[in-house]
Amino acid sequence: MQARDVVVLASTVRGGPLGSLDESVHHGVVVALDADGSVAFAAGNPEAIVFPRSSMKPLQATAMVREGLRLAPRLLALVCASHDGRPEHLAAVREILAGAGLGESSLANTPDHPLDDEEARRAVAAGVPRSSLQMNCSGKHAGMLATCALRGWATDASYLDPDHALQRAITGMLPELTGAAAAHVAVDGCGAPAHALPLVALARGVRAVATARDGARREVADAMRAHPEMVGGPTRDVTLLMRGLPGAVAKDGAEGVFVAALADGRTVALKVADGANRARPPLMRAAFTALGVDLSGVDPRAWASPVMGHGRPVGEVRVVASLGAASR
Repeated sequence: MQARDVVVLASTVRGGPLGSLDESVHHGVVVALDADGSVAFAAGNPEAIVFPRSSMKPLQATAMVREGLRLAPRLLALVCASHDGRPEHLAAVREILAGAGLGESSLANTPDHPLDDEEARRAVAAGVPRSSLQMNCSGKHAGMLATCALRGWATDASYLDPDHALQRAITGMLPELTGAAAAHVAVDGCGAPAHALPLVALARGVRAVATARDGARREVADAMRAHPEMVGGPTRDVTLLMRGLPGAVAKDGAEGVFVAALADGRTVALKVADGANRARPPLMRAAFTALGVDLSGVDPRAWASPVMGHGRPVGEVRVVASLGAASR
């Protein structure tokens, strides 16, 4: 992403007894697709090259299913997840691995404590060291390993190499799903290849999953829709959004990325330039509202981004960009 690609999207306002003042300004890009797949509006350059990070997981999972991976829906949803590290998530990772004749030691993703703060505190209090199992990407890695075992490909740490047959299959399928080849391939936080794509290509890729009528894309979409709690966690915005918007496929990504597509094709993708997440929820709400999406069924916690002072809310993140027809 280049500085010329971004615009001011939101500001963080902090208040007190003497009034309020903008404390921070958030730049980035938002792109929305209409039901027919055309760009409905954009703020910033929709062709900006970004690392979608974990927002790529539904696309990666689609490639795995295309290669023959067959899992129960709740397990396939976990392959698409940046999970909280709750007991049900860790048990599901073990189940995927066991089904492939593998164990936790086969996971080559970066060791970590659970993503969820409460689960992380419990692990630390119990003296549980960081592990690949607890790390939020372990579901994706278990799915990768299960696909490799099925196909007879190497299941050692080389499964993370961009030249491994699995990773070549994922990279090779991106143009079909997104309409664009990877502009660059780097290393993600979990150790897997991190593809860089135009933001609008990410939107089109997840839209292709959400609108699929059959095949691998539909299988992935149905799994995420049926088990949104496996994709994130009970209080995460990605889970709350899918619960509140029937038919939606949504995925968060590190460094201020989020994408969500409805079954009718309407889609929003965004990237906050500084990588902070606090501007992301109100921007998603504003973009979907501009698309005419009824958000009344979404838990308000999905949009919450409070500014705290002395343990209580004293401000908010406000969307300042013009989203909708005026931003075309």
